[in-house]
Amino acid sequence: MKRKFIQSVILALIFNSLFLINNCMSQWMQVGNEMGINRYINSLTSNSSYIFASTDDSGVYRSTNNGTNWIHTSLNNKATSSLIVSGNNIFAGTGSTGSYVVYFSTDNGNTWNQTNLNKGVACFAILGSSIFAGTEYDGVYISTINGTSWTQTALNNRSIYSLLAIGNSLFAGTDIGVYLSHNNGTNWTQTTLNNVPVLSLSTIGNNIFAGTYYSNNGFYLSTNSGINWTAVPTFQTILSFEVSGTNLFAGNFSAGVYLSTDNGTSWLNKNQGFPSSITINKLLIANNYIFAASQGKSIWRRSYSDIIGIKNISTEIPEKYSLTQNYPNPFNPETKINYELRVTNYVKLQVYDVVGNEVATLVNEKQSPGTYQVEFDAGSLTSGVYFYRLTSGDFTDTRRMMLIK
Repeated sequence: MKRKFIQSVILALIFNSLFLINNCMSQWMQVGNEMGINRYINSLTSNSSYIFASTDDSGVYRSTNNGTNWIHTSLNNKATSSLIVSGNNIFAGTGSTGSYVVYFSTDNGNTWNQTNLNKGVACFAILGSSIFAGTEYDGVYISTINGTSWTQTALNNRSIYSLLAIGNSLFAGTDIGVYLSHNNGTNWTQTTLNNVPVLSLSTIGNNIFAGTYYSNNGFYLSTNSGINWTAVPTFQTILSFEVSGTNLFAGNFSAGVYLSTDNGTSWLNKNQGFPSSITINKLLIANNYIFAASQGKSIWRRSYSDIIGIKNISTEIPEKYSLTQNYPNPFNPETKINYELRVTNYVKLQVYDVVGNEVATLVNEKQSPGTYQVEFDAGSLTSGVYFYRLTSGDFTDTRRMMLIK
């Protein structure tokens, strides 16, 4: 009897531990006590070994274990506004009024070197072999020699809040809208989005997104390379975007993080675990996590699979690959899709309409063997027949589903 009681207690403790682990994975968790839980984080970036975070008053930190722990780099006593990784180099825009300096490191932050760019830099971008820096009041600067020396481009009298490189084009989000250059900043043209500060830019396919400042329509969309823009009623201020596949994340002023799977037409609240009214300056997807840099509440982390609705419901290795019929089917507007993986491999689960247009990417990541469940919200789609296709290694399977509204 005593032995059975002890076994029951052990099983209960194991169950509770698993429940707590699963619960922690299904919401945002604050990480990085080493930098203080009330730190103002401006930017995040990563390379193959580290995640880097810039702070408002104490330079740059780095983490080797996905944000669980952080250590100071040698750039440790300056306000740091922006970061970017370019090859083996990390660039940091630092300083306050009258003492701006851009630094770079070739050894993951162990040492830093000063460049000749002494402007306040809000953002960086890489286009081919060139690095661009968006400055406060003085426009865009370019370096063609790996950031050791910088020159001013023709866009030289605007405050630059965001930069986006697509193909041979460079977009600049300024204090009065979006500018565009097709020749590395030699010439710039102002687009029709020309009357609002643009704090963030991103892209999925042929769609370009602009997040604006205190606008009744905080989100703008262009489907023709930035020539025309359409206002989409949404949040007032979008400070950052992050994209993976067809998943578009927005970090907002006092509104946390939202996810769109339909190019910004509709948004899902993804604030589970956050304190109320949190402001997110920067988002980063790395190593199967999504990280959020906040104003005054340091860094937060969440499982990427969890935030987009992927659940590993069994780690038992199945006998074969399989893709099951969604349920319920027909559905309105939510349904679930299960699939099984035999080996570790890169997995894609995509949804198509009847003419073959991709309307959603539900999974786009490397996964271990097991059984998975994905939740699909088709609230932004019209009634009709859709197809979902699973691809992993040599395995491909497609099934049909019906949306009825």
